[in-house]
Amino acid sequence: MHDTFADQARQYELVARAIEFIRNHARHQPSLVEISENIGMSEFHLQKVFSKWAGVSPKRFLQYVTKEYVKQALRSPKDVLSVTMEAGLSSPGRLHDLMVNCEAMSPGEIKSMGAGLEIWFGNAPTPFGNALIAWTQRGICHFWFVDGDALANAVVGLQKNWPTATLVPDQNGALQLAARIFNPNSSAQPLHLMLRGTNFQIKVWEALIAVGSGEIVSYSQIAHMAGMPKASRNVGTAIGKNNIALLIPCHRVIRETGEIGSYRWGSNRKAALLAREGAQAELKEAG
Repeated sequence: MHDTFADQARQYELVARAIEFIRNHARHQPSLVEISENIGMSEFHLQKVFSKWAGVSPKRFLQYVTKEYVKQALRSPKDVLSVTMEAGLSSPGRLHDLMVNCEAMSPGEIKSMGAGLEIWFGNAPTPFGNALIAWTQRGICHFWFVDGDALANAVVGLQKNWPTATLVPDQNGALQLAARIFNPNSSAQPLHLMLRGTNFQIKVWEALIAVGSGEIVSYSQIAHMAGMPKASRNVGTAIGKNNIALLIPCHRVIRETGEIGSYRWGSNRKAALLAREGAQAELKEAG
């Protein structure tokens, strides 16, 4: 029987603790025994949790969080940049393949700060911890990972982002959206995103959507993909303004040096996202 998202969220908490320990002791390359002792569980339990959550053994999984792996992935012969440029960022086929459609808000709508807009919201467990999801009739407008008891603060943050909108709690709706996001086979209908940002930010976010799962790009590559090759620094700022985690996959952008870099929802979660996607992509190619 498959684990539920709640089960996977609990497994992620253990995985995140292990990743934090590994990243803090990367030069030493800790053994499975050292990792299990540090996070207070048996080797057997750690092995089981990792294998269920990531689909690969802890040893193989941990290779995906190393700087060496990330640098190698950045130089992938797949050449994400060339493939994307050939396809064109505005290619409906590319977005359809990813099962994500985007619609930008008009300047007038942005200026109104959500006046007259109804936004439904709720929290849901995911394979990477709990998340606060919010959406309108036109699509998902907010997706934040939430750790511990930070949900109340996250809801306050949502209201600050949309000060004149009406927030409507809808827990069941959030659970259904989480199921669609993390189980793409559950629905043939694409997910819709409602984007609120400047023209530059939206170009960057669309470029991010064109980066597939298991792929990694640099800030300069995203700048090229967005049609502004000299704007790498501004790209970093636009990525930091992204309020829709995962579906606008800013976690797939790293530094040219191979460093994971910062992430609004925690660098350990970013490492976990990259490692799990890399492992699953490799399994898919092998299968």
